[in-house]
Amino acid sequence: MKLIRHALRFLGGMGVALFLLAACSGKEDKTITINAHGQGTAKQTTVVESPLSMGKWRAVVIGVTDKQTGKELEYEIPIGTRRALPNSGISVEVENFLPHFIMQGTVLTSQSNEAKNPAARIKVFEEKREIYKGWLFALFPTTHAFQHPRYGFTLKGCIPVK
Repeated sequence: MKLIRHALRFLGGMGVALFLLAACSGKEDKTITINAHGQGTAKQTTVVESPLSMGKWRAVVIGVTDKQTGKELEYEIPIGTRRALPNSGISVEVENFLPHFIMQGTVLTSQSNEAKNPAARIKVFEEKREIYKGWLFALFPTTHAFQHPRYGFTLKGCIPVK
Protein backbone atom coordinates (compact mmCIF):
# COMPACT_ATOMS: atom_id res chain seq x y z
CA MET A 1 0.00 0.00 0.00
CA LYS A 2 2.87 2.35 0.87
CA LEU A 3 4.46 1.62 -2.51
CA ILE A 4 1.22 2.51 -4.30
CA ARG A 5 0.97 5.82 -2.43
CA HIS A 6 4.57 6.69 -3.37
CA ALA A 7 3.89 5.77 -7.01
CA LEU A 8 0.76 7.95 -7.07
CA ARG A 9 2.65 10.88 -5.52
CA PHE A 10 5.41 10.48 -8.11
CA LEU A 11 2.93 10.34 -11.01
CA GLY A 12 1.06 13.34 -9.61
CA GLY A 13 4.31 15.25 -9.39
CA MET A 14 5.15 14.31 -12.98
CA GLY A 15 1.73 15.56 -14.08
CA VAL A 16 2.33 18.91 -12.38
CA ALA A 17 5.82 19.11 -13.92
CA LEU A 18 4.43 18.44 -17.40
CA PHE A 19 1.72 21.05 -16.82
CA LEU A 20 4.32 23.59 -15.77
CA LEU A 21 6.41 22.83 -18.84
CA ALA A 22 3.37 23.28 -21.05
CA ALA A 23 2.57 26.57 -19.35
CA CYS A 24 5.85 28.20 -20.42
CA SER A 25 5.27 28.02 -24.18
CA GLY A 26 3.39 31.22 -24.96
CA LYS A 27 4.56 34.64 -26.06
CA GLU A 28 5.36 35.43 -22.42
CA ASP A 29 7.36 33.06 -20.28
CA LYS A 30 4.90 32.36 -17.50
CA THR A 31 4.31 29.43 -15.20
CA ILE A 32 1.28 28.59 -13.14
CA THR A 33 1.71 27.27 -9.64
CA ILE A 34 -0.70 24.44 -8.77
CA ASN A 35 -1.89 24.23 -5.17
CA ALA A 36 -2.73 21.02 -3.27
CA HIS A 37 -6.29 21.13 -4.61
CA GLY A 38 -5.18 21.17 -8.23
CA GLN A 39 -6.13 24.83 -8.73
CA GLY A 40 -3.97 27.38 -10.48
CA THR A 41 -2.64 30.29 -8.44
CA ALA A 42 -0.63 33.43 -9.23
CA LYS A 43 1.47 33.52 -12.38
CA GLN A 44 5.23 33.91 -12.10
CA THR A 45 7.76 34.93 -14.72
CA THR A 46 10.21 32.20 -15.68
CA VAL A 47 13.91 32.89 -16.09
CA VAL A 48 16.24 31.07 -18.49
CA GLU A 49 19.76 30.65 -17.15
CA SER A 50 22.41 29.48 -19.57
CA PRO A 51 25.58 28.77 -17.57
CA LEU A 52 28.73 30.08 -19.25
CA SER A 53 30.07 26.54 -19.44
CA MET A 54 27.43 25.78 -22.05
CA GLY A 55 29.75 27.06 -24.80
CA LYS A 56 30.28 23.44 -25.84
CA TRP A 57 27.34 23.65 -28.30
CA ARG A 58 27.28 25.69 -31.50
CA ALA A 59 24.07 24.65 -33.28
CA VAL A 60 20.94 22.55 -33.16
CA VAL A 61 19.28 20.43 -35.83
CA ILE A 62 15.61 21.23 -36.38
CA GLY A 63 13.43 18.80 -38.31
CA VAL A 64 10.75 20.51 -40.37
CA THR A 65 7.95 18.33 -41.70
CA ASP A 66 5.84 19.55 -44.61
CA LYS A 67 2.40 18.22 -43.68
CA GLN A 68 1.19 18.46 -47.30
CA THR A 69 3.93 16.28 -48.78
CA GLY A 70 4.91 14.29 -45.69
CA LYS A 71 8.59 15.10 -46.30
CA GLU A 72 10.88 16.08 -43.46
CA LEU A 73 14.00 18.15 -43.98
CA GLU A 74 16.60 18.86 -41.32
CA TYR A 75 18.19 22.26 -40.86
CA GLU A 76 21.31 23.07 -38.88
CA ILE A 77 20.74 26.40 -37.17
CA PRO A 78 23.52 28.01 -35.12
CA ILE A 79 22.43 29.04 -31.62
CA GLY A 80 21.56 32.73 -31.55
CA THR A 81 20.83 32.97 -35.27
CA ARG A 82 17.86 32.85 -37.62
CA ARG A 83 17.54 30.73 -40.76
CA ALA A 84 15.02 31.02 -43.58
CA LEU A 85 13.45 27.78 -44.78
CA PRO A 86 13.61 27.71 -48.60
CA ASN A 87 10.40 28.41 -50.53
CA SER A 88 8.22 28.61 -47.42
CA GLY A 89 8.09 32.17 -46.13
CA ILE A 90 9.09 30.65 -42.75
CA SER A 91 12.23 31.35 -40.77
CA VAL A 92 13.37 29.84 -37.47
CA GLU A 93 15.53 31.51 -34.84
CA VAL A 94 17.26 29.45 -32.16
CA GLU A 95 17.19 31.77 -29.20
CA ASN A 96 18.62 29.43 -26.55
CA PHE A 97 19.81 25.86 -26.04
CA LEU A 98 19.98 23.84 -22.83
CA PRO A 99 21.63 20.41 -23.24
CA HIS A 100 20.28 18.95 -19.98
CA PHE A 101 17.06 20.92 -19.51
CA ILE A 102 15.63 21.15 -16.01
CA MET A 103 13.08 23.41 -14.39
CA GLN A 104 13.76 24.56 -10.84
CA GLY A 105 10.79 26.61 -9.73
CA THR A 106 10.72 29.53 -12.14
CA VAL A 107 14.27 28.96 -13.42
CA LEU A 108 14.91 27.00 -16.61
CA THR A 109 18.53 25.87 -16.80
CA SER A 110 20.81 22.96 -17.66
CA GLN A 111 21.82 20.43 -15.04
CA SER A 112 24.99 19.56 -16.95
CA ASN A 113 26.71 20.19 -20.26
CA GLU A 114 25.82 16.70 -21.51
CA ALA A 115 23.02 16.28 -24.07
CA LYS A 116 20.80 14.25 -21.71
CA ASN A 117 17.56 16.23 -22.17
CA PRO A 118 18.20 18.68 -25.03
CA ALA A 119 15.84 21.63 -25.35
CA ALA A 120 15.91 24.60 -27.73
CA ARG A 121 13.94 27.78 -27.34
CA ILE A 122 12.91 28.91 -30.80
CA LYS A 123 11.00 31.65 -32.52
CA VAL A 124 9.15 30.95 -35.75
CA PHE A 125 8.45 33.78 -38.19
CA GLU A 126 6.08 33.83 -41.14
CA GLU A 127 7.38 36.51 -43.47
CA LYS A 128 8.55 39.03 -40.82
CA ARG A 129 5.85 38.36 -38.21
CA GLU A 130 6.65 36.21 -35.15
CA ILE A 131 4.04 33.44 -34.95
CA TYR A 132 5.55 31.25 -32.24
CA LYS A 133 7.98 31.43 -29.36
CA GLY A 134 8.56 28.35 -27.23
CA TRP A 135 10.58 25.26 -26.48
CA LEU A 136 11.31 22.12 -28.48
CA PHE A 137 12.39 19.02 -26.54
CA ALA A 138 14.33 16.24 -28.26
CA LEU A 139 13.09 13.58 -25.81
CA PHE A 140 9.50 14.87 -25.75
CA PRO A 141 8.70 16.03 -29.30
CA THR A 142 4.97 16.49 -28.65
CA THR A 143 5.52 18.80 -25.66
CA HIS A 144 5.01 22.35 -26.94
CA ALA A 145 4.21 21.00 -30.37
CA PHE A 146 3.80 24.13 -32.48
CA GLN A 147 0.59 23.94 -34.47
CA HIS A 148 1.17 25.39 -37.92
CA PRO A 149 -1.25 24.50 -40.73
CA ARG A 150 1.54 23.27 -43.00
CA TYR A 151 4.76 22.69 -41.02
CA GLY A 152 5.74 20.69 -37.96
CA PHE A 153 8.94 21.35 -36.01
CA THR A 154 11.05 18.98 -33.88
CA LEU A 155 14.43 19.16 -32.21
CA LYS A 156 16.51 16.41 -33.82
CA GLY A 157 19.90 16.99 -32.26
CA CYS A 158 22.66 19.34 -31.21
CA ILE A 159 26.06 20.02 -32.69
CA PRO A 160 29.11 20.60 -30.48
CA VAL A 161 31.79 23.21 -31.04
CA LYS A 162 34.74 21.61 -32.85
